[in-house]
Amino acid sequence: MLCQEMAYALAEKGAKIAILDLREENAKVVADKIVKRGGTAIGIAANVLDSKSLAEAHERVLNTLGNCDILINGAGGNHPKGATSKSFLIDEDLLQGIDSKTFFDLDPEGIKFVFDLNFIGTLLPTQVFAKNMINREGCTIINISSMNAFRPLTKIPAYSGAKAAVANFTQWLAVHFSKVGIRVNAMAPGFFLTDQNRTLLTNADGSLTERGNTIISHTPMGRFGTPEDLIGTLLWLCGEESKFVTGVVVPIDGGFSSYSGV
Repeated sequence: MLCQEMAYALAEKGAKIAILDLREENAKVVADKIVKRGGTAIGIAANVLDSKSLAEAHERVLNTLGNCDILINGAGGNHPKGATSKSFLIDEDLLQGIDSKTFFDLDPEGIKFVFDLNFIGTLLPTQVFAKNMINREGCTIINISSMNAFRPLTKIPAYSGAKAAVANFTQWLAVHFSKVGIRVNAMAPGFFLTDQNRTLLTNADGSLTERGNTIISHTPMGRFGTPEDLIGTLLWLCGEESKFVTGVVVPIDGGFSSYSGV
């Protein structure tokens, strides 16, 4: 949802867009909308955890649209097996028969899934697409981190850790690519209502859940983000105005990462 809006915004500025998705039909839906709005776009099936799949997608991009100047690494997500059921461990949670998933019950496979999707799903596309960016003017990579890379959220250690890895990797890669003309930055969205988290943050009647209320009370601007809130930062990081900016992780979170709660 968030990357979809980014694609629309870049298309409106004249960029040719390639949408990569695990399911080609999903990618084509977004691409078709861009074309109907007068833009140029294609939808391609690609698995961000498979270098061969990414190489085939890259070849299609080159043959159809030309060189890739902007790479947005937007793959990500969480998994229930990488989360606890409560924010705090208390003694009774360790009693036999208590239905509570604690830190000690976390499934390594669930944690691996989250790290692979978020971190490896950023690393592999960069390996495939960035080679063609070397020493070409104006090339930039934008990774999608999260405000919980700065302040880990309760219950979701795998996701918080994975997004912190993306933020750290962004800084590392910015230094590594600094001599070959590729800028690398990241955007760190706060809480945006998406299909992935809507049931966690809102009830069926649209009211906020307990966690949703906690988030809003700790967001100084007092609301969830909307996809449009990302666009200004996106265009700035892609444009000439930020040509001396690399290695930054920009929080777009309504002040959440700055607020201590007191």
